Amino acid sequence: MTVREDEIRRPDGSAGIYGVVEKPDFALVLPRWRDGFWLVEQFRYPVGRRAWEFPQGSWGSGAGGDQLALARRELAEETGLRAGAMVHLGHLYEAYGYSTQGFDVYLATDLAEGEPDREVTEQDMVHRAVTDAEITGMIRSGQIVDAPSLAALTLYRLGS
Repeated sequence: MTVREDEIRRPDGSAGIYGVVEKPDFALVLPRWRDGFWLVEQFRYPVGRRAWEFPQGSWGSGAGGDQLALARRELAEETGLRAGAMVHLGHLYEAYGYSTQGFDVYLATDLAEGEPDREVTEQDMVHRAVTDAEITGMIRSGQIVDAPSLAALTLYRLGS
């Protein structure tokens, strides 16, 4: 991650400074299961709480590769699921007002269960399948507050 301040010239000609956070893109997976999706729950340090979200992640520092391969890896790592089919739903930005970071959204179907292979930072993570109705309730009750997850779900619902 890199944080920088750019000296800019606004449309009215005045000078200013714009702060930018540069982070690598990540992949987010919507694992479709029967009448719902698989979600993961974990503690998120910056906000000091546990919350539910869709499996997601980025290549490690200095690593890189194909976003589809990353999506498959994150799905298997966090949930143990393997997808027979993956469809790219779109590319979104997490917070384009101050960050370069974007994310690719994939719909995973034809799922086979397996054992997760979580990173050390994901030791407290749990995963479970939830129905579409449960997801709506979890959003309303504040159990799902992850903006990329909510944006990805909206992208899915717009196309289904």
